[in-house]
Amino acid sequence: MRIVLQKVSSAAVFVAEKKLGQIKAGFLLLVGIEDTDDEKTVDYLVHKIVFLRVFADKNDKMNLSIKDVGGAILSISQFTLYADTKKGNRPSFTKAGQPQHAERIYDLLNKKLAHENLSVQTGEFGAHMQVELVNDGPVTIMFDTDEN
Repeated sequence: MRIVLQKVSSAAVFVAEKKLGQIKAGFLLLVGIEDTDDEKTVDYLVHKIVFLRVFADKNDKMNLSIKDVGGAILSISQFTLYADTKKGNRPSFTKAGQPQHAERIYDLLNKKLAHENLSVQTGEFGAHMQVELVNDGPVTIMFDTDEN
């Protein structure tokens, strides 16, 4: 699984000009899934995301987690994180998970994040979406479970 995490002061997602989700301070997650991802992969990433210390403490040091600051999550499925651009100019997406499997794992990730008492908003799996965000910091972190 690949997740691009961006610390945001706000973010929103739209499909066909309709707002599906919106958060204030927290994380925007761009989530790519491959066929080998399973519940163990999800559990590992949920732990990493929930306890990631990138919010400022009283000394302005990145020392607090999203739970510590009462932040929210906007989770967006994004198969293009598995783009292979080594050959030619048109990316190949053969490493991205099959839609049925990817949607199941994506839903599981979001449910487990919500189970951690976090507000979790989502886009629409498989839809063409517009995402607005204000990156705070900027802080952008990449998780790739193939690189553990």
